[in-house]
Amino acid sequence: MNINPLILPALFAAIVIATWLMLYRAISAPKLHWLLLLGWMPLQMLLSANGFYLDTTSLPPHFALAMGPPVIFITYLAVFRRKMLVETSSLKHLTLLHTIRIAVELVLFCLFQMGEIPKLMTFEGSNPDILSGITAPLIWLAYQKGLVGNRGLLVWNIVCVGLLLNIVVSAILSAPTPLQQFAFDQPNVGILKAPYVLLPAFIVPAVLFSHVLAILKLSSGVVTSLRDLR
Repeated sequence: MNINPLILPALFAAIVIATWLMLYRAISAPKLHWLLLLGWMPLQMLLSANGFYLDTTSLPPHFALAMGPPVIFITYLAVFRRKMLVETSSLKHLTLLHTIRIAVELVLFCLFQMGEIPKLMTFEGSNPDILSGITAPLIWLAYQKGLVGNRGLLVWNIVCVGLLLNIVVSAILSAPTPLQQFAFDQPNVGILKAPYVLLPAFIVPAVLFSHVLAILKLSSGVVTSLRDLR
């Protein structure tokens, strides 16, 4: 499979921009949070472009710097800014954001074809995460029409978190670090390089945060405002 070396990075850049725009529309966060995010992504690109993440011999792996801080920040927001985020976010856009996972899976498949990641990280292997993207507009349509209630949407979010964690664990354990357990013949090196490092550093945390916030909204019952539905 011949893949134009310019098309795939361009597609991935479009996915990053789309994720940013959908997240911005879904969440009314303070400007400081958005500024921190704007600074975070160029930093990750710079580190990966300089080969920082390709040094896979250290323990803990350098790779932890890509996902660790976003997960810590998400935890902080969920604990200390929960009320504000729950009341000012849009359930609709938190749900539809997950459609970007379809395009992400296509990028992963292309990276596999290029020998940059193992097959187990694709929909042909052990990664059914594309189902989250396919079902996102369907579950929202069912929710709007009353065919699925808060409980049904909550279950969908929890299941999709499980699918997300599945690919994250596979990606970590197939990367060529001291923690590697899988894919020794074709390890996961693609997402250690620019621009694909923004997958673990931005897109995955954005998807995870959307699920966490939706679960908080649904479990608290704060889904009655017009902002949730429009």
